Amino acid sequence: MAARTGDSILDHQILSQPDELQRLLTDPTVRAQVHAAAEGLHRVRRIWVVGTGSSQHAASLGAALFQDAGRSAHSVSSMQFVRNAPIVGPHDGVLIITHTAETAYALAARSLAFQAGLQTVVVTRRGVGMNDVIETVEKEASETYTVSYTAALLVLGLLAAEMGADSATREQWEAVPDAVRRAIADSGTQAVPVPRRALVITGAGPSAITAHEGALKAREAARVLAEGFDAEYLLHGNAVPLGVDDHLVALVTPDEDGFVEVLAGTAQAAGLSVTRVAEPSGLHPIAAQIPLTVRLQLLAARLAAQRGQNPDTVITGAWNDPRLWSLGAPTAAR
Repeated sequence: MAARTGDSILDHQILSQPDELQRLLTDPTVRAQVHAAAEGLHRVRRIWVVGTGSSQHAASLGAALFQDAGRSAHSVSSMQFVRNAPIVGPHDGVLIITHTAETAYALAARSLAFQAGLQTVVVTRRGVGMNDVIETVEKEASETYTVSYTAALLVLGLLAAEMGADSATREQWEAVPDAVRRAIADSGTQAVPVPRRALVITGAGPSAITAHEGALKAREAARVLAEGFDAEYLLHGNAVPLGVDDHLVALVTPDEDGFVEVLAGTAQAAGLSVTRVAEPSGLHPIAAQIPLTVRLQLLAARLAAQRGQNPDTVITGAWNDPRLWSLGAPTAAR
């Protein structure tokens, strides 16, 4: 079944991803920026990967990629890095992910790292005019961010490959755009209903991070109650209140020991409706998260259309108070 092409900006951003990811793979400016970042980070002892919201999800997967390259890497939220800073030494490096280059605590993290004289790299949108940056795509017009997220994952993968990742090689990332095209053509999420109460998404390993990202997209775009869980964490108490009014999406790739599948079967026995979503591309488990994420983006866009929600304007009402969004920013950025 082909993906629905809607009229929202979100729909167009989702469908733009194969071409944008292909562009990043061939853009000489991006290649030079990735190479410069790899040279800088080669010299550091540890890498702190920092982000907020979707960018924190990318940071978690990015840290795993750098570990694949044999580096000591840790992900942390922007606020935690600024307000409860880990013990960072002079030989550490900081990589900050921000879709807009406007997020208050992400900017504060960059300022803090720069003032400390640490090797700093920022993965962000095009045209920001910063030093030590890897630029991905134009600033998204929809507040449900999609292409900037998958683009950030791709350049993190290219960076890890340049730093010597054993299995997440450049060849793996070059196969991503076609895998995304296949995900758009058939998302595997078409049968997921609008939940009567809650949409729960679960996965194992890197797919647990994608579960969180998918739930965030559903909340933003469709304004449904959605939660993402690591499969083991869901089992250990969080599944207790779930029942017939809830729907479970089980991300069954990867699932080496069958835990997610058994969990899905148990959920059905408990009265939940369940959809299993697989990523058949055969890519490296982290590279596979890009097309798997796109499948959940399409689900969020469809649920938004079915519920009559505007997925492009997410932060409204009292939540749009500028004071709230500027808290934590470095003084010069306020």
